[in-house]
Amino acid sequence: MTGAKRKKKSMLWSKMHTPQCEDIIQWCRRRLPVLDWAPHYNLKENLLPDTVSGIMLAVQQVTQGLAFAVLSSVHPVFGLYGSLFPAIIYAIFGMGHHVATGTFALTSLISANAVERIVPQNMQNLTTQSNTSVLGLSDFEMQRIQVAAAVSFLGGVIQVAMFVLQLGSATFVVTEPVISAMTTGAATHVVTSQVKYLLGMKMPYISGPLGFFYIYAYVFENIKSVRLEALLLSLLSIVVLVLVKELNEQFKRKIKVVLPVDLVLIIAASFACYCTNMENTYGLEVVGHIPQGIPSPRAPPMNILSAVITEAFGVALVGYVASLALAQGSAKKFKYSIDDNQELLAHGLSNIVSSFFFCIPSAAAMGRTAGLYSTGAKTQVACLISCIFVLIVIYAIGPLLYWLPMCVLASIIVVGLKGMLIQFRDLKKYWNVDKIYWGIWVSTYVFTICFAANVGLLFGVVCTIAIVIGRFPRAMTVSIKNMKEMEFKVKTEMDSETLQQVKIISINNPLVFLNAKKFYTDLMNIIQKENACNQPLDDISKCEQNTLLNSLSNGNCNEEASQSCPNEKCSLILDCSGFTFFDYSGVSMLVEVYMDCKGRSVDVLLAHCTASLIKAMTYYGNLDSEKPIFFESVSAAIGHIHSNKASYKLLFDNLALPTVPPL
Repeated sequence: MTGAKRKKKSMLWSKMHTPQCEDIIQWCRRRLPVLDWAPHYNLKENLLPDTVSGIMLAVQQVTQGLAFAVLSSVHPVFGLYGSLFPAIIYAIFGMGHHVATGTFALTSLISANAVERIVPQNMQNLTTQSNTSVLGLSDFEMQRIQVAAAVSFLGGVIQVAMFVLQLGSATFVVTEPVISAMTTGAATHVVTSQVKYLLGMKMPYISGPLGFFYIYAYVFENIKSVRLEALLLSLLSIVVLVLVKELNEQFKRKIKVVLPVDLVLIIAASFACYCTNMENTYGLEVVGHIPQGIPSPRAPPMNILSAVITEAFGVALVGYVASLALAQGSAKKFKYSIDDNQELLAHGLSNIVSSFFFCIPSAAAMGRTAGLYSTGAKTQVACLISCIFVLIVIYAIGPLLYWLPMCVLASIIVVGLKGMLIQFRDLKKYWNVDKIYWGIWVSTYVFTICFAANVGLLFGVVCTIAIVIGRFPRAMTVSIKNMKEMEFKVKTEMDSETLQQVKIISINNPLVFLNAKKFYTDLMNIIQKENACNQPLDDISKCEQNTLLNSLSNGNCNEEASQSCPNEKCSLILDCSGFTFFDYSGVSMLVEVYMDCKGRSVDVLLAHCTASLIKAMTYYGNLDSEKPIFFESVSAAIGHIHSNKASYKLLFDNLALPTVPPL
């Protein structure tokens, strides 16, 4: 008997630990999303929009690559490499269909601190000025890109380590107001860094605490050194860019292809500068020599990793948070799902692999991602097509960019940051929804301006957690109950064969950023459960749940729930009497629940809502104004359902399935 047990145990052990072919295939498809979508790629429907989007994206990648490389204090050509390799790696490992990875202003600013600290500008005169290095660049330029590559490498290693530790889901502590404030503050920093090019001034590198204010102090102290030609060209470029982009936005439905004003401006400005010799005549700073080709890969210098660990953590956290927000927005907009941890792996590998090809740190950018939205991109094929055109620039067109004025390039960058800068408009929304989050937004923005993006991000997260910790004890002294889910069916008078299915869910916990995502997941699980269609009319099933703070599996619920039969109309009543307090994330999730249920033909009614909750939800979301959704009590909500028998009858007639005639 003992031998039989041992044999059975060994068989179970071998079955548990021997990987099956299906397990390996599933693991590969989970870790290599390209294997999931590439075989099903529809050439007929998707290739044309992806090609158009790829061409437009390539223009953005080239201009931003050149500018963000300068922002990172390295030679512009390395920005072109940073627009190529990360996009390829992310297309293989990333899950965001509309996420455009490449050079990023925030990570460039952070890596510039390490570059300027380890290889300062005054070392240029001390290093050998020979052009026998890689691509004919000086030793000084190669030392600088090696520092930036080291930051990229170590930042990628940190991101992969976070993936191994499954820390991707921990980003729920980074709320939307914190991300909005941090990115807006960082965009303000980028605009400030471009002021010297917009004004044509020579300015030393200024960074550190309050460096933002020191830059403007330097500008006003040396206002007489502003070059009028550069200022006028910058103003003209900004006016043209803003005007044409607004016209493109206004008439994008009437015209199939928008005008690539960035590309037109680059060609026109370069040609004008070449013909008039602006570099020598007016002293305008130009991009300069762009080497052709891609150098052989080389490992980043490992001996300086300890010196750049602070910047590497900033690149890893800020880059990932900003990229994940764009990926989640893309998934929400186009109705697909992403894995937070897989995004960590994708961006980590993008930074690690790219660092061997002299690339600056990378991440997804809002302007490029929005460009993919507006041009109708379907998949990551658009990013791969853009890589082809970036390669053409690297091998053929790059040298022609020598005459591109830096003030024009700076103007393109400033206008490209419009999407981040207009997030100031969110302040009104936060003030009406949750004034505490309005205060967090303002304080996070101030800290980002005064110090750096990573410091502002850390401050915002700490403030958010501290406020919730302060709120929870006050809420828990009132009533701590698990969610009571009650489902019952009411026979409607309009049709004796039609059933009205109503689910009442009473939630007796606060709804804040800590549990908002869990609340949404568990509520959707309840709605999607299979329900036996032959239950008695007066059947009432009850189960105890704690949607907000505990796992759904802790409940004693059967497999019954509210996914209705084809001949049933569903309604969901949320009893909000237990919402002792909520925050911006909670309101956002409630509105998302309402919109998702509406898309599933499930009516959502909210009972026992406070005036502040009604005001916040009404202001935040475009709720259905024709149907009342807020009620004083659960009985009032049920009475409203009964009083709309005619509308339910009409909906039933529209959704009824055709019957099969008897044989």
